[in-house]
Amino acid sequence: MTDRLPPNLLALFAPRPPLRWVPPCDHPPEERRTASISGVAQYLPAMAEYERVYEYHPTESWLERRDRKKREKQEQVERLLTEGPKNYNPHADPNIRGDAFKTLIVARLDYNADEKDLEREFGRFGPIERIRIIRDTHAHEKGNKKQKPHRGYGFVVFEREKDMRAALEGCDGIRIKDRRIKVDVERGRTVKGWKPRRLGGGLGGRGYTKASTSRPMGPGGFGGGFRGGFGGGFRGGRDRGFRGGSGYGDRSGFRSSPGGPGGGGGGGGGGGGENGGYYSGSGRDYDRPRDHDDSRKRGYEGGYEDPRKLRRY
Repeated sequence: MTDRLPPNLLALFAPRPPLRWVPPCDHPPEERRTASISGVAQYLPAMAEYERVYEYHPTESWLERRDRKKREKQEQVERLLTEGPKNYNPHADPNIRGDAFKTLIVARLDYNADEKDLEREFGRFGPIERIRIIRDTHAHEKGNKKQKPHRGYGFVVFEREKDMRAALEGCDGIRIKDRRIKVDVERGRTVKGWKPRRLGGGLGGRGYTKASTSRPMGPGGFGGGFRGGFGGGFRGGRDRGFRGGSGYGDRSGFRSSPGGPGGGGGGGGGGGGENGGYYSGSGRDYDRPRDHDDSRKRGYEGGYEDPRKLRRY
């Protein structure tokens, strides 16, 4: 059937000429020879010679450096606590002068405070013999640590012992440069076996920076949880509205007594009792006659049922 096609279409079905033969650039497969493979034992003497000439010194990683510094610091602290008290002798310190029973230590000083500030505050109680604020003489040995004007404490020596006692009572807790200070008697030369805090002794600490949380001291404390809120909560039924005080009184606030007839234990009081609503829970309040006195109503207009008038805690 293809013989009926015109010559121009028959040319499309004509086969291509064969590829030209080119001799291979490599050796023939039958003539190839690979190099013989030997072991590495002959190189061991050269490797040993290399290790002897170029000795390897491993570098310290940052984890090893951190652990080493931590370990060295711990050993230094233990050595200081062990050997420090043996060499501690405040009586032989040439920088300490004055009577120990007329000396006060002033701690928690602001770093901007100086001798003039101490003289202005303590000079009101009597003549002062000497004021000394302790400064760090080894600050240059601490590397990148920020240098401070002084160590934050000092000593005030009075000429009379009664002035020292008056200053102890009058200056303990006052503010110097907007920082509350701590005043105490010197114990290094007056208490036998006394050790400063840096040697494992002392009476100081960092707990003074944490303010104690205030707790209500009314009857019951936190025993019963929140019983009716801070001022008595919702008392009575639908016609009593919102009854509440403003303190931790005997009939309001935190209550530890068992729940009322509504059946609520600790927590939110008992709801759905005999009078309905929320009941802040006390046997004495429940036994009291419930006379509907309008003069005792101190609620919002519309009662507690109106969500817009409801006080939310």
